[in-house]
Amino acid sequence: MKFAHIAIIIAAIFVTSAGGRAQPAAQTTAFSFDFTSIDGKPMPLKEFSGRVLLVVNTASFCGYTPQYQGLETLSKKYESRGLTVIGVPSNDFGQQEPKSEAEIKSFCQGAFGVTFPMTKKTVVVGNSAHPFYKWAADVLGKQSVPSWNFHKYLVGRDGQIIAYFGSSVAPDSGELRSAIITALAKSPPAL
Repeated sequence: MKFAHIAIIIAAIFVTSAGGRAQPAAQTTAFSFDFTSIDGKPMPLKEFSGRVLLVVNTASFCGYTPQYQGLETLSKKYESRGLTVIGVPSNDFGQQEPKSEAEIKSFCQGAFGVTFPMTKKTVVVGNSAHPFYKWAADVLGKQSVPSWNFHKYLVGRDGQIIAYFGSSVAPDSGELRSAIITALAKSPPAL
């Protein structure tokens, strides 16, 4: 009888470890998520499949707001090699993005010449966070959750999240540029 009980426990452990659990977050890719553009149009990330993404939560009234210029420079410099910068305006930190999408777009284009894609205002932390941000936290851990504006997630050509960079890591930092160049050097996955 004890042997049968032990065999059942071992079988249960085997079934659980062999696929009885829900699909892990790593099985999902960034290209599985959809945003809405700053113009109110659907913005499925699968449109960027095979590209390297730098997803940045932004705010217009933040001490880090000048990073928009550096992000635009990165976008222009590496776009032809496969980089897409995506700005995600968020009012989550210090209420530093209180304006409408039209006002945000006008400000970013006028003050910094931003041409890279931007989403509508989006929640990036907490229970109401956008699913992309929840996924990123699941994959990289709680320490990777944005703690302020201009937090950056780097996504590889395969849609897997590679790394995160805190707000103080400037777009022109060697650390970020090196990570982007390394990600760009990898071939896009075969379809």
